[in-house]
Amino acid sequence: MPVKHGAGHMQQVDRKHTHNELECLIEQRTNALRSLSARLLRVQDEERRRLARDLHDSTGQTLTALKLQIASLEERLKSGQSISEVFAQTNALADQALQDIRTTSYLLYPPLLHESGFSSAARWYVEGFAKRSNIEVRLHLDSQIGRLRRSIEAALFRVLQESLTNMYRHSDSRLADVRLQSDQRMVMLEVEDYGKGIPARLLNQFKQTGTGTGVGLCGMRERIEDFHGRLEITSGSNGTKIRASVPRGIPNRSTEPAKSARAAVA
Repeated sequence: MPVKHGAGHMQQVDRKHTHNELECLIEQRTNALRSLSARLLRVQDEERRRLARDLHDSTGQTLTALKLQIASLEERLKSGQSISEVFAQTNALADQALQDIRTTSYLLYPPLLHESGFSSAARWYVEGFAKRSNIEVRLHLDSQIGRLRRSIEAALFRVLQESLTNMYRHSDSRLADVRLQSDQRMVMLEVEDYGKGIPARLLNQFKQTGTGTGVGLCGMRERIEDFHGRLEITSGSNGTKIRASVPRGIPNRSTEPAKSARAAVA
């Protein structure tokens, strides 16, 4: 009898050990997927920044030269009124093309985000969004927050962009509130609209499996969770609120393996 009891105990220990190994493997695979997702998002941001620079430096300069040449031709052809009108219209189109390129460039990676931080970039983006969409956006920024890590500011800015874009496409709301708050530990960005809300079935599916709402919300959640943060979504018949909370000064997950490896070598 003691022998049988000992064998049963060993089997129980083996099962527990196997269970722990499986849990450890699942955690490793999950962390690997998160790290991969974070790297893909960073590559996407870098590609957007490169495209923004190329649009501004190459295409923008070409159109500027075209504008100057057209203006010169207009001066030479002032004797023909109809021709002058055509050139004036062409000149105006060149102005519009330059403005469109600047807008696209800034939307891809706004210089203010890099130079002045999230608050300045948010003011610029919200002002432009309100003009383009005819939606009133009330901006509430904590003036005491100051600059954050650039990677955190970029993540919060993408959340702001995606949230307002989703609101414009789906909510039918004519008003939104954007709030940036902070305490000693956390930075919180909230985007709230007053539209028809996300269907409960789709929202529950997203919360449980991360699917059902397109890649926008998934991308937002991945960005925020990469910094040990949390993305919360509440929605109903009175509108939708998206809150992104990120700890101040905590490194993002994608840097942890490298740091751990250096510590192990040391």
